[in-house]
Amino acid sequence: MKIYKSFFIALSFLGLNACNYLDVVPDNVATVDYAFRMRSQAEKYLFTCYSYLPEYGNWGSNPGLLTGDEIWLFYPYQTAPDVSRPPEVWEVARGNQTMLNPYLDYWDGGNGGKSMFQAIRDCNTFLENIHLVPDMDEPEKKRWIAEVKFLKAYYHWFLFRMYGPIPIVDANFPISSTPEQVQVYREPADSVVNYIVRLLDTAAMDLPPLILDQVSEMGRITSTIAKAVKAKVLITAASPLFNGNADYANFVDNRGIHLVNTTFDPSKWERAAAACKEAIDLLHENGAKLYRFNPAVNTYDLGPEMQTQMDIRNAVTEKWNSEIVWGSNNSMVGSLQRYSQAIIDPSSNLSSLTQRPKKEYAPSMKIAEMFYTENGLPIDADPTWDYERRYELDTATADDKYYIKQNYVTAKLHFDREPRFYADLGFDGGIWYGQGNFDQEEAWHVEGKLGQISGRSRSDEHSVTGYFTKKLVHFLNVLQTSGSYTVQTYPFPVIRLADLYLYYAEALNEAGRTTEAFEWINRVRERAGIPGVEESWSMSTTPGKIHSIEGFREIIQQERLIEMALEGTRYWDLLRWKKAESVINQPVRGWDVGQSETLLYYQPVVLFNQTFKKKNYLWPIQENSLIKNSNLVQNPGW
Repeated sequence: MKIYKSFFIALSFLGLNACNYLDVVPDNVATVDYAFRMRSQAEKYLFTCYSYLPEYGNWGSNPGLLTGDEIWLFYPYQTAPDVSRPPEVWEVARGNQTMLNPYLDYWDGGNGGKSMFQAIRDCNTFLENIHLVPDMDEPEKKRWIAEVKFLKAYYHWFLFRMYGPIPIVDANFPISSTPEQVQVYREPADSVVNYIVRLLDTAAMDLPPLILDQVSEMGRITSTIAKAVKAKVLITAASPLFNGNADYANFVDNRGIHLVNTTFDPSKWERAAAACKEAIDLLHENGAKLYRFNPAVNTYDLGPEMQTQMDIRNAVTEKWNSEIVWGSNNSMVGSLQRYSQAIIDPSSNLSSLTQRPKKEYAPSMKIAEMFYTENGLPIDADPTWDYERRYELDTATADDKYYIKQNYVTAKLHFDREPRFYADLGFDGGIWYGQGNFDQEEAWHVEGKLGQISGRSRSDEHSVTGYFTKKLVHFLNVLQTSGSYTVQTYPFPVIRLADLYLYYAEALNEAGRTTEAFEWINRVRERAGIPGVEESWSMSTTPGKIHSIEGFREIIQQERLIEMALEGTRYWDLLRWKKAESVINQPVRGWDVGQSETLLYYQPVVLFNQTFKKKNYLWPIQENSLIKNSNLVQNPGW
């Protein structure tokens, strides 16, 4: 029982309730000792350690999906029993976060968040006791230990990204600890980062690079995942939020220790670049590559336009494809697809749809305007694209038929855009390939105006912006005539290879190696069906932009926001770049979706004026935790 008692002390040091501990012990066994008597019981404890991984495809628990400016939902909430209600975490995007009872509380647990400190303590308990298991061979034991070391590092990282400096919980407190000893402090950001990186490197040494048993082990941790997460950690640590941020000059604890170094350190970018290269090299050695759709496998007859769109769409939704570095099985992605799917089959009987697509998960107009033109340039930097008249109307011709329904009238904003625009977004008049119709010449299209099949048909179930999240919907999903919606599930991508390529390009540029960065951004652009950066920017209104660190920084950042759009990374990128104040504080806009007439529908309307304050760069710690532990300091501004 000694181990059990020490765990309760560890639970209390951040003001957490120990009574929930019994809920996570395998088979509800009340002593940790019993959990390590046999391999079968220890394996259950291993999976307990895994169980805290966030549900990345769950818009109610992944902070990156709904707390920024990427997605907007209907408001005010409806109360009828058959009416959808947006997750409460959306209140963060609406400016209603609070330190009294925070949304998505991953510090203490609550309001959609799991306690990551409880996760860390479970990992510590596993590591302290796994040696007791008698019926395991050493290679397997080493692998399990490495997996849990990774999880322990990752849970520290998850907390760091949200809260900044955090306590490092390297071991659980013994039963003999005094009250003063368990009153922990937050550690400086650099110390936290170095601890996480050391733990990841240690874990990687005993992890396999690939999962060979794809039936029973997919989703378990590999050395390639560990190295990719290491790169992600160091990129964040090198970014402006934590590297020379003068805003945190007074972020000091009661010992007088500064928790964020306000002196810029350029070597952090070199370290991040090296970590990216290490991860990419290991992934390449083990067969990772950017995804390409193979229509021959399923005898789809696709031209180059649709082929490129499928290359882009399926990089996210094709199970365990060659680009997925880490996919989350625990993702609830089926529900996310229902809320993203536009209704496009003209034979659908809306009144009979028992599991109907909700079509509520709506990208904002800001996201639609972010994508490049067909020349691979921002819409305001391409002299061949009519930026000033982008909200006026035009009619699609035969040349547009794989992107926009021929003869359909829609906004000029939707014409002559890059393939990722059409692969990622649904919009009024836009072609939506698949969903049971695989003839690219007769593909279905979205009709999104009031009274149309994908338009506003009731007060809640509609896109409030006029845009739909096609990117997250598997092309094989089918809306059945019976009214049910058949969903192809997939592991939600936590890290993709394209993600790492763009991290590497960013780190190289910030380290003064801009020319080297061209290769990695161009690999992503080539798959996206657009010219390389040198060719594109030679046609732009600012052809010299790619030759300076500052100019190329803007290019890389927009490339990253486009490539990773709608996957839950934009919010974190805007935070680490310290751009959230300028970007998120812009109005949320969409089309006037309550209109049935084309001319009236295509009027941009303001849906909400977001407010992002400097304090929002770090999440608040619940006030009650600060009362219980006076050594903890609140994040600045809260």
